[in-house]
Amino acid sequence: MMKTINFGGSLISLAKPLLMGIINVSPDSFYKGSRKTGIDEILFQTEDMLENGAAIIDIGAMSSKPGADIISLEDELKRIIGPIKAIMDRFPDLILSVDTIRSQVAREAIECGVSCINDISGGNFDSEIMNVVANYQVPYIIMHMQGLPADMQINPKYSDLVMEIMSFFTDKIRQARQAGINDIIIDPGFGFGKTIDHNYEIMHQFDVFQIFDIPLLAGVSRKSMIWKVLGSDADHALNGTTALNMYLLTKGAKILRVHDVKEAAECIRLFELINSSDG
Repeated sequence: MMKTINFGGSLISLAKPLLMGIINVSPDSFYKGSRKTGIDEILFQTEDMLENGAAIIDIGAMSSKPGADIISLEDELKRIIGPIKAIMDRFPDLILSVDTIRSQVAREAIECGVSCINDISGGNFDSEIMNVVANYQVPYIIMHMQGLPADMQINPKYSDLVMEIMSFFTDKIRQARQAGINDIIIDPGFGFGKTIDHNYEIMHQFDVFQIFDIPLLAGVSRKSMIWKVLGSDADHALNGTTALNMYLLTKGAKILRVHDVKEAAECIRLFELINSSDG
């Protein structure tokens, strides 16, 4: 397993799992607690997440909740570039990731100081994005998604769920390497073109993705796979999120993408203590 990731010239160790805090500058993200629009609000949230243990902040301007449409390039740039500049001005050493499927957004974000690209389409929406990532030599997060947000939850079907995701990663990792990308992270995409049963099958077999010898990112924070099972809603899904995060850590997750950094940091701390007591 890769022991470090190069974020903008800084080698970050994966000996201990990392936390990626979520900030959405979209007005319609599925969890209202993550929606931040004003610059002061965004900066406050960033500082709070860093103080509570986030190693990476992931900022996105386009909602990818089920049924969401792809916003225009102009709208995405208008929403995202100002906050990125403000964050990097206030926190120049921050590892900032941008959640985008577009090569132009990736390019402009990196030129403003972003040091990681999180692509939920894995290059399927804009094939040029891998070349941009390779040109700037930043880490690339490849996520699996069946379809696009607008249609991904309309009766998703698989012949062999895990094998199809494995095949997807095999192809995408090869493409990324051929493009010249050195640092790759993979994310099986909980909730992206998957039923609840699909999500829990991925949970159960999450450790098989370690075969790629590439860091695994898990993003289950407050998703409907939790609150629909528990009969609640996203606002009341923190306890379920923590339970699943702990399980994913035991299955090899190296990065947890979360809305609630403090609670996830406590989860990692206890996980580390359990591991240090083995034997």
